[in-house]
Amino acid sequence: MNSDTDKKVFSKTYYLAAGECNPQGEMPLTLLMTRIIEVATFHANSWGAGYARLIQDNQVWVLSRVTIEMNAYPKVNTDYTLTTWIEDYNRHFSQRNMRLDDADGNPLGYIRTIWMVIDMSTRASVDISQLGYISGNVSDLSCPIEPMSRLRPIEEGHAVDYTFGYMDCDFNRHVNTVRYLSHLMNLFDMDCYDHYFIKRMEISFIKETRYGETAQFVIDDTNAMDSRMSITVDGDDHVRARFLWQQR
Repeated sequence: MNSDTDKKVFSKTYYLAAGECNPQGEMPLTLLMTRIIEVATFHANSWGAGYARLIQDNQVWVLSRVTIEMNAYPKVNTDYTLTTWIEDYNRHFSQRNMRLDDADGNPLGYIRTIWMVIDMSTRASVDISQLGYISGNVSDLSCPIEPMSRLRPIEEGHAVDYTFGYMDCDFNRHVNTVRYLSHLMNLFDMDCYDHYFIKRMEISFIKETRYGETAQFVIDDTNAMDSRMSITVDGDDHVRARFLWQQR
């Protein structure tokens, strides 16, 4: 729950049910991405700066970049807590960090996210320095993981085509963040996940993808422990991502 005396930091505890787990009996990365978005939304709502407020000005928060680094993932039938805070911001982006703790309060991993506000009509970014609540809610809580590396275009790799359908899209009528990640994870087989887990994930959302568009999921896996991927439409990268693997 959120502290009454410190609204700079927000925490929410969840229970990991069996129906939410991956085949390895752990929290899947896609569920973690869902929770990241939820907790960020809850925190913004607590300031009166969430969707309900921004949509009055025809604006919405959009997730731009995510870096997740995990030592382990929550196990089935256990509680876990996500804690979030704002580290910094400028005219264009807000940097929100998170920590994922197990039921005993031990950190399992950390998350760095970058958010922007866009105008729903023009799809252009909005100057968030005008949102005065941010300056008063920046926290000095530390986040020990490195920021995202520079994700470059893939020069050589193999590709899989996919046409985005109805269930890939959200209320903004573009492809959902979690669906991008789900499709990227499906590029790897069960045996891979049985022997390795994603230690660090970096993903950058560059351009919106819409219903009916066919994308090429391009992967460079020449380094088996450092997979580079892109989601490309008509030659333009819409998403770039990186998975760093660790043996179980």
